[in-house]
Amino acid sequence: MATHIVNGTVVTAEREFRADVLIEGDKIVAVGENLDVPAGAEQVDATDCYVMPGGIDPHTHMQLPFMGTVASEDFFSGTAAGFAGGNTMIIDFVIPNPQEPLMAAYEKWRGWAEKSAGDYSFHVAVTWWDDSVHADMGKLATERGVNSFKHFMAYKGAIMCDDEVLVNSFTRARELGALCTVHAENGELVFRLQKEIFERGITGPEGHPLSRPPEVEGEAANRAIRIAEVLGVPLYLVHTSCIDALEALTRARLEGQRVFGECLAGHLLIDDSVYRKKDWNEAAHYVMSPPFRSKEHQDALWRALQSGMIQTTATDHCCFCTPQKQMGIDDFRQIPNGTAGVEDRMGVIWHHGVNKGRLTPSEFVAVTSTNAAKIFNIFPRKGTIAAGADADVVVWDPKVSRTISAKTHHQKIDFNIFEGMEVTGVARTTLSRGKVVWHDGKLSAEEGAGRYVDRPCFAPYWSAQKTTNRLAEPTKVERVRPEVEKS
Repeated sequence: MATHIVNGTVVTAEREFRADVLIEGDKIVAVGENLDVPAGAEQVDATDCYVMPGGIDPHTHMQLPFMGTVASEDFFSGTAAGFAGGNTMIIDFVIPNPQEPLMAAYEKWRGWAEKSAGDYSFHVAVTWWDDSVHADMGKLATERGVNSFKHFMAYKGAIMCDDEVLVNSFTRARELGALCTVHAENGELVFRLQKEIFERGITGPEGHPLSRPPEVEGEAANRAIRIAEVLGVPLYLVHTSCIDALEALTRARLEGQRVFGECLAGHLLIDDSVYRKKDWNEAAHYVMSPPFRSKEHQDALWRALQSGMIQTTATDHCCFCTPQKQMGIDDFRQIPNGTAGVEDRMGVIWHHGVNKGRLTPSEFVAVTSTNAAKIFNIFPRKGTIAAGADADVVVWDPKVSRTISAKTHHQKIDFNIFEGMEVTGVARTTLSRGKVVWHDGKLSAEEGAGRYVDRPCFAPYWSAQKTTNRLAEPTKVERVRPEVEKS
């Protein structure tokens, strides 16, 4: 079946141009004017709209077992909700328990993800270390299409990596040509601050940001960057939320180090006043890590996004409903960490980015799709509108407005962190692998239609990265050894 998208303006990360798009099966086969269209092709009218690559959210947690419960969003509901907002692919996380084999955890997550409506891939977390982890990283990279490994520098007593694990895993990733990603928070400091704040009688959600100040993120970001620098491996900082981490990221990039930054839609738009709301349930719904910051940090994140110091936007989509959040009613340390956003990321970034003059449409495409495709080595299969690319396409109407609300969203959670926000710019039509899955407010996602996407190691930026490895060609100095007197 062929699909012909007509009368739209194609937007890629490089340019805007007037063109039609022809899709056959699950691939784009032609982009241009006066195309040779097969008889019977389904026509999608994109008049007054932009035709853009579907969004890629490089940071989600569907169905995540965490903090004594399981995230309410599964792989079907989450990827389907993404369609409604113009998102067509996620990269989720396999997170092994301590001592759980990486391969066993990976196969478990692959089973959960079989119900995905849209395409998906996985980062795999390294949460402990022995020779089996070393071997499993090799299998994942060479046999399962995994080219990124996650490291939690927080959550002491659970999945936190110490420096020994970081060094071992980073070294193995360098051998494999894989990208290291880190959740940068100093877990020891967080643990100490949580204890002190709780013992001072601060038990509600307001204690959460107090226990995770910007300095703990900045320290961990700098430490991870310097370890990566010495070992000569590229690094990706997930959910960069504060000036302190941005300073470490900026310094490294200006020194020529291959470091990438990601920020969340929520961190761009929400400040820490949400933790002081009178309604406990409402305040608790904003508990996620790193926490939302004071307003000067949002301004800095936007500047980093505009300047290219941050390359990608994500959501850290991890849904916990009100009864789950209430597990921490007497102790903020027990509130499951996580917020939603996979349905709203594209809309809020378009509205507050493009509509407010912070981003051009092409820059929007770069930070919501293309850059992630390039960093995680699936470009140009994903992240562009071009012949040969997967037909993951969004027809974006820049003039239609909507008000975000938990009452109308498709995410499986009873709260929305952007509740009441009016945005102009919506997905009119979303196509996943050539099939219309969202059109004019109607969702037609199919359970199990999504496919796993292999991501090869040694992305193009590795050719430059290798030359910065300080240990690649160590210098050996021949010296005359002194004779030592024997007693």
